[in-house]
Amino acid sequence: MSESVHNRIALLRAERNVTRRQLSDALGVHYQTIGYLERGEYSPSLHLALRIAAYFEVPVEVVFSTTPFPRIGERPA
Repeated sequence: MSESVHNRIALLRAERNVTRRQLSDALGVHYQTIGYLERGEYSPSLHLALRIAAYFEVPVEVVFSTTPFPRIGERPA
C-alpha cells in the first residue's frame, strides 16, 4: 500500500505566476523543498500543508490528496 501524498502545488503556482523561490520565501522553507513536494519526493507535515493551502487561499483538499488528482481536461469516471 502506497502512502503517497499527491498535490497540485505546481498547478497553483503556474496559475498565479508564483515561483518556487517566492513560495518558499513566503512559507519559510528552502526553495528545494517546494520541488521535492511537487515531485512527490517529500510529504509535507500537516502544519506545512495547511500553510500552503492558506497561501493559495484554498481548502487543503484542493492542494493535497491521498489519491491522484484527475488530469486537466479528464472527465471523472
